[in-house]
Amino acid sequence: MIKEVSAEAKGRVNLIGEHTDYNGGWVLPTAIPQGTKVNLSARDDMEVHATTGMSFSKAESALKYTIGKESPTKSWIDYIQGATKILLAAGHPVRGFNIHVESTVPVGSGLSSSAALEVSLLKALREMFSLKLTEIEIAKIGQQIENEFVGAKVGIMDQMACALANFGEALFLDTKKMEFERIRIPTEKMDLVVINSGVEHQHAGGDYNQRRSECEQACEKLFIRELREFGIEDLPKLKELPDKLMRRARHVITENERVHQAVAAIRSGDMDKLGQLFYESHASMRDDYEVSIAPIDLLVELCRQQPASYGARLTGGGFGGSIVAITHKGKGSEVANAVAQAYFEKSKVKATILVPAPQ
Repeated sequence: MIKEVSAEAKGRVNLIGEHTDYNGGWVLPTAIPQGTKVNLSARDDMEVHATTGMSFSKAESALKYTIGKESPTKSWIDYIQGATKILLAAGHPVRGFNIHVESTVPVGSGLSSSAALEVSLLKALREMFSLKLTEIEIAKIGQQIENEFVGAKVGIMDQMACALANFGEALFLDTKKMEFERIRIPTEKMDLVVINSGVEHQHAGGDYNQRRSECEQACEKLFIRELREFGIEDLPKLKELPDKLMRRARHVITENERVHQAVAAIRSGDMDKLGQLFYESHASMRDDYEVSIAPIDLLVELCRQQPASYGARLTGGGFGGSIVAITHKGKGSEVANAVAQAYFEKSKVKATILVPAPQ
């Protein structure tokens, strides 16, 4: 056992492929500069003492619990409790430790603040206790923490992205087969923009889990296991569904198709096509999946009004959070600043530009 270790995981922005991962579909995330770092020091007992900087949590900054007696508290320490509970149940030899967490990923921004914490924590525990865990196994445990301990029925995308995504590359991930390919982003042709709306979301809330339930209901009525089994050619079959379930399923099926088209557009350097797919994805999330909100729609529309913007869309689970946009090369900061200024004038809410990093 190592006495002191530290580990870091970057946040992620999903370029396209939203709410497809828990339907066995395809996603296309990439890493962002903001990340989460954990520092661990070993203890001689089974207690975990956790502290964090205010940049990560507005709740209690110092909490503790005993390994083997984990119990959900609805605070940020539940991600740590979930990790030790799952590792212990799987036979991994974990003991007490002190942990300090610092993060520059805004909480509730749709940029995987929770996944970045889970992955950085699990990487640190792997080193401290010499655990035999691969990056993919770490991602799966992170998802298990969310699903079984925190209560958010998220898919695997966030954890896989935080564990494996690199700057300047998109992680083209088949969440059913757990196969992935790294696709180079043509940064010589475009700038990436990420803007946090200032409206927090919360995955453990009922709306996110309800969408997953609606997809499962649609599958039951369509006699399939997962919506990934249907392609664009199967859309006429959705007319048998109730309207709400039809629209939920239509979003997932068309979004899977958009991911594949986006990969082709990136490979060919067709930024106009990629931008069009962004706008189509946002419209589908707004109208069919109903996970967007007025401030997010405003940010996307303000991007649309910028001549140097190729496209923009809600990124992440929705109900708040951030948008992702692509612009002409060298115009990212200019577009982001103009959009943030207009957003404040119209909403009186201050948006935060995360990418490109403010100069």
